Amino acid sequence: MLNITEFFISSAWAQSSLPATANGGVDSSSLIQYAPYFLIFAVVYVLMIRPQQKRIDEQNKMIKALRRGDRVITQGGIFGKIIRLEGDDVIYLEISEGINIKVLRSQIGGLEAKTDPVPNIKEGDDEEKKK
Repeated sequence: MLNITEFFISSAWAQSSLPATANGGVDSSSLIQYAPYFLIFAVVYVLMIRPQQKRIDEQNKMIKALRRGDRVITQGGIFGKIIRLEGDDVIYLEISEGINIKVLRSQIGGLEAKTDPVPNIKEGDDEEKKK
């Protein structure tokens, strides 16, 4: 006959969380069971995390090396030429003749063309030096 108490009371099995060896230490088979997790983490690190870190480092180097006169592309897809750098985080871009926009340095997505540095022109210089 069916005993109803079997549905409500489960049998307790005596077991330990770590198998003991003869000397009281941890069995090596318990450490081996975690090997697939370490292997999966290693593969994810090599295939995903490390390349992303390299891309971020290259992007940061490119952003720090920006100079006046460089042609850049913003992350929003706007092409422009750097006309002025203000502080460490603001860049003024000329996107068309006479149209300038203010952009955060961190929003520069790529470098379209690296140009020679543009010399700073002072107001007292001759017209010949400006050309």
